[in-house]
Amino acid sequence: MAYTVAIDGPAASGKGTLARALAAHFGFAHLDTGLLYRAVGARMLDGIEPLAAARALRADDLDPALLRTQAVAEAASKVAARPEVRQALLDFQRAFARRSGGAVLDGRDIGTVICPEAETKLFITASAEVRARRRFLELIAAGQAVTEAEVLADVRQRDDRDMNRADAPLRAADDAVRMDTTEMGIDAVLEQAVALIAARIPG
Repeated sequence: MAYTVAIDGPAASGKGTLARALAAHFGFAHLDTGLLYRAVGARMLDGIEPLAAARALRADDLDPALLRTQAVAEAASKVAARPEVRQALLDFQRAFARRSGGAVLDGRDIGTVICPEAETKLFITASAEVRARRRFLELIAAGQAVTEAEVLADVRQRDDRDMNRADAPLRAADDAVRMDTTEMGIDAVLEQAVALIAARIPG
């Protein structure tokens, strides 16, 4: 059975945490598509041309532990705004989405561009301040020296780039279910999402 769950939303909205939890609950495969752009961004920081990096991307390049720095996040947002890079990564994502056994993909344009025919589409959001606080705590826990004000400024800049880029801007698909996690814990969000998906799975 091929069943696709497409989860979109801005940075630090909780979509990645939800995607991993849903994949574990249903036994689906999970792809954090942001890691694709982070990997390309990291290679760009190493001096490799972004399109060449995207075309040469391998599964081994998607190590979250190496790609969660602030510098890589900023580079990822920049390369993601390049249409030729997005096109180079399109087939990889679509093939993953239709694999047998089900798949959960999270990113910025899954429900609108990558998987417009996904059986379930979710758009996860939260206030910029709450998202910045979450990301700040993650970075501090990882030993990075940042201030919360710096992280908030970066979150707002990334939102602006993601929502206003010419190619595949961040927006909710017309048929996506929107969830605001500003004042919701992950357990409550997961409970709602599980019920929604379970009601749609054939049989």
